[in-house]
Amino acid sequence: MRKLMVALALIASICGGAMAQAQTYPSRPITLLVGFPPGGPTDALARLLADAMGRTLGQTVVVETVSGASGTIATGRVVHAAADGYTIGIGNWTSHIGSPAIYALDYDVQKDLQPISLLAYSPLWILGKETLPPNNAAELISWLKARKTTTTFGTVGTGSAAQLAAVSFANAIGVKFQYVPYRGAGPAVQDLLGGQIDLSCLETSSTLPYVQAGKMKAYAVVAEKRWPKSPATPTAIEAGAPGVSLPFWHGLWTTAGTPKAVVDKLDGAVKFALADPGVRARLDALGQVIFPPDQQNPAALAAYTKAEIDKWWPIIKAAGIKGQ
Repeated sequence: MRKLMVALALIASICGGAMAQAQTYPSRPITLLVGFPPGGPTDALARLLADAMGRTLGQTVVVETVSGASGTIATGRVVHAAADGYTIGIGNWTSHIGSPAIYALDYDVQKDLQPISLLAYSPLWILGKETLPPNNAAELISWLKARKTTTTFGTVGTGSAAQLAAVSFANAIGVKFQYVPYRGAGPAVQDLLGGQIDLSCLETSSTLPYVQAGKMKAYAVVAEKRWPKSPATPTAIEAGAPGVSLPFWHGLWTTAGTPKAVVDKLDGAVKFALADPGVRARLDALGQVIFPPDQQNPAALAAYTKAEIDKWWPIIKAAGIKGQ
């Protein structure tokens, strides 16, 4: 009986401590880790989200960039942080689907992270440097097939959505590329603008201004449907690359074992942020599509991640893509 009473007291103490933590949370700034360089879509979304969440939570949400290894370094920081909700991480298809399939990580992306919420998504599209001869998707495919020299194709990290989309596109039209990996979208954009690479596959939301200004050529959207922000740009499927479609989405995670009440507060702050008219307008201007409210929760993000892993991991492994 004494042992039972001690055990019950211990459980009550733990539960009471967790409840007290949740009631006072957050009592200090929260760190939001971004695994990709500044200037890219993940960084832009993170800063919008951090500002809006901070207003709801009553504490500053500090954005910290920890780029490298296709987002896995930042994700690892979240995994190994204290399970108290003061370290959260924004991730995307590359960091949470592509990278875990090719890198030997010391964590399990499904077991060692606590999902918070799905955020937003936008398609990828195939872009060319300003001076590239083809002016549309049909011309691009004909030009690539006829070309005798190697075409350079910038990708955002090994095993990234950009690389897999590029591989799928090359396989679909029967050509080969020389892949040039970058640490993030920002550096890839700069080299495409500078003409150091011929093509890349980047997120539409972060590159639309360059296309509109004529500094890049948009050839095809890597999605099932055309992108409303650029309705004249065909899908890769329409352009003659069957089956080439890859959604690029973002989610928010924290450390596994974080008290549910703390996770609920973070999820609530996300919901308020994504419902804010100002945030919605800015995301819409970037071409980001916000997930509906019923998917802005931990269970939805967990289910979405699992479905994406079940779909893409066999394809990545079959392609023989290895971490560098």
